[in-house]
Amino acid sequence: MITIIDYGMGNLGSIQNMLKKIDSACRISSNIDEIEDATKLILPGVGSYAQAMFNLNELGLIPVIKKKVDSQTPLLGICLGMQLLSTHSEEGNADGLDIIPGEVIKFDLPDSYKVPHMGWNLIHYKEKCRLFNGFEELEEVRYYFVHSYHFSLKNMEHQIATANYGKEFTCGVQKDNVYGVQFHPEKSHTFGMHLLENFSKI
Repeated sequence: MITIIDYGMGNLGSIQNMLKKIDSACRISSNIDEIEDATKLILPGVGSYAQAMFNLNELGLIPVIKKKVDSQTPLLGICLGMQLLSTHSEEGNADGLDIIPGEVIKFDLPDSYKVPHMGWNLIHYKEKCRLFNGFEELEEVRYYFVHSYHFSLKNMEHQIATANYGKEFTCGVQKDNVYGVQFHPEKSHTFGMHLLENFSKI
């Protein structure tokens, strides 16, 4: 059972609907026992980093998330959910879950590039990452983005995907059983469905 963690910030219904399309058993929950019982976790997120960490703390979800990660349960962070895996963010000067070392920083781009970065973008991925199994058959891989901040990794070995918007930036991360993507697979049609299907099979 994939549990989509509900802490009040994220496209929960859209993620659940896409998982249902690929016949993956899933539920949305903020219940600690249900999260602890999950075989896989998805940490979604839209909005403020500092508010997200506040919500997770208020709901008492940080210890159970870290416990599940330590027990090798696969976890996928999506958009803000990926950023929360970091050590710290410039946004709100807030500390994160510190599961994948690095800092979330605001885009510093030429005036010709609007922030937030919004819309479809090509990505480049590492073929050995299980999230992208079968993608070599596709001519190109595109995902939908909406973000003003990006993940600056401390260790580039944790980078599994990049995109370019004025400059190259990390849009996919992995450390052991923990994965994160900056884009929205639930808004990315077939590309997103393939990625979530691969995650469900890990």
